[in-house]
Amino acid sequence: MKFLGKLILTSMALLSMGTVMAGEAVVNDARLWAAPDNTRVVFDISAPVQHTLFLLSNPDRLVIDISDATLRKRLAGAEYSKGLVKGIRSAKHNKKDLRIVLDLSRGVKPKSFLLKPHQSYGNRLVIDLVDRESDQKKPVKSFTSQSQDSARDLVIAIDAGHGGEDPGATGYRGTREKVVVMQIANRLKSLIEQERGMTPVMIRNGDYYVGLRRRVEIAREHKADMFISIHADAFHDKRARGASVYTLSQHGASTETARWLADSENASDYIGGVSLDDKDDLLASVLLDLSMNGTIEASQELGDYVLSELKTVSRTHKSRVEQAGFAVLKSPDIPSILVETAFISNPQEEQNLRNASYQERMARSILKGVRNYFARNAVPGTLLARQRTQRRHVITRGDTLSDIAQQYSVSLNAIKDLNDIKGDTLRIGEVLVLPGS
Repeated sequence: MKFLGKLILTSMALLSMGTVMAGEAVVNDARLWAAPDNTRVVFDISAPVQHTLFLLSNPDRLVIDISDATLRKRLAGAEYSKGLVKGIRSAKHNKKDLRIVLDLSRGVKPKSFLLKPHQSYGNRLVIDLVDRESDQKKPVKSFTSQSQDSARDLVIAIDAGHGGEDPGATGYRGTREKVVVMQIANRLKSLIEQERGMTPVMIRNGDYYVGLRRRVEIAREHKADMFISIHADAFHDKRARGASVYTLSQHGASTETARWLADSENASDYIGGVSLDDKDDLLASVLLDLSMNGTIEASQELGDYVLSELKTVSRTHKSRVEQAGFAVLKSPDIPSILVETAFISNPQEEQNLRNASYQERMARSILKGVRNYFARNAVPGTLLARQRTQRRHVITRGDTLSDIAQQYSVSLNAIKDLNDIKGDTLRIGEVLVLPGS
């Protein structure tokens, strides 16, 4: 009797799956993530599959043929119409294969790949659609002389880690890293927008994934002067806690130099427009090494300033800036840091990351570190470089704001506003920018 009951339950389960034949893969569902110039379509599949793609025009369509597969449910509704995809259709092909058609809003360049199971995800078939028109119109970084009569803003690239299909780490309460780091990134963006002489650029503006190399490319296309990647760390031991700042390791620099050298056409752009076409491999390598090493030194200094400010918000995981080979830090000409704002795997820090006040204080501390870095490292041709010809004051023991204001014959409130000082506490070694010429 027990055997008969199990047999009935098994039969019902098979019927609920539809007419799935032995050996057939099942496409269980699809998810779409729309970015400004591309759309990612992710199919959840029961097992790795063989597939082919081809494009059709008038109207634009992408046809995906999946061998020995069936669809669990019909893919229809607003959730399957995003970005470059207007809708999804499907039908059996050659009696045993599954044909899925993506109706497109315009021409695309498609790319596909399979992903193995990871954490809460099973096997996946990923289709990346890049807008063909925007791909052809990508701006190219150029090196032009700055007019002596004009001064530009510093461009700060803000990279909220993960996104879309990649949620990053997850806290005990279900907090997703991609969500909280985007919130902190948006707060930092708002603060920078209020800074005279600075302009923020968001690497991603919504819940979609951007490839690690592409993040660096976006920063370079906007001629960024600085790159800040924001994350929330995780560890198997929930007691781990504290913020961290990372810069590129020397080992990461040496492997990256070899990569840029292999593409000498683009490499010349990374070292200030110096052509490498007429240089032998040794000299080209030296030029790239000098560029990368100089950027690492600048990144280290920036990291020191930011870490110092983070210590005023919460405890830090390590007392010094750490080094690693993160791909997003590998631009040879943009000082770059990665900020781990807290351990999302720590229950208390997960709670902090969900708190608007903590997010705001974290964003303000990053901005103060950036401000202190540029106070000592002027970028020629920028508005802040012109402001530097005004005056600066390095805080020493016994200094007070009122004394400084009196010494330079400026307003106390003007000093506070220019340096974003809320109270009266000063720290030895801090650099104050003074208003007026």
